[in-house]
Amino acid sequence: MKTLMDVVTLKDRLDAAGAAGARTVLLDVRWALGDPHGREHYLAEHLPGAVFVDLATELAGPADPSRGRHPLPTLDQFQTSARAWGIRAGDVVVAYDDSGNLAAARLWWMLRNAGIADVYLLDGGLAAWRDAGFDVESGERQVEPGDIVLTGDALHVIDAGQAASWGGTGCCWTRGRGAVPR
Repeated sequence: MKTLMDVVTLKDRLDAAGAAGARTVLLDVRWALGDPHGREHYLAEHLPGAVFVDLATELAGPADPSRGRHPLPTLDQFQTSARAWGIRAGDVVVAYDDSGNLAAARLWWMLRNAGIADVYLLDGGLAAWRDAGFDVESGERQVEPGDIVLTGDALHVIDAGQAASWGGTGCCWTRGRGAVPR
């Protein structure tokens, strides 16, 4: 399973899309803690054809003291958002942001866990696209709604208690050091 797509591969894919009929959905997840202006950043500049994804309202349910500041939305809520972004069965999805792919990684994981296999993070995000000299556009993108059906639970997930007590093979967890091979 590949996680990253470099900007040259993405540019070639987008340039060939008309001839090959291959659809690529670009999702801009411009969000950073302390910077509530993700939509404004998107409107000013984004990859051509990209759709804005709001982490706080589309990738999270309502804040709840028992579930945290940005708990995962329900599968139905997430599917509604994914369709609003224009995702259809068989599409390749590329997510990016402008903060080291931290926000985009949440979307990548959520889409993979929801059963979409062809999801990538743009290696280097928007900065890499700019550095390559590729064009950007501004303004809002109008999208034809998609018809994707999300399944959920495609990836193995454990909760905090399971992680703390996990004695699985091949890896162990130690305080402050993360996963350490045995």
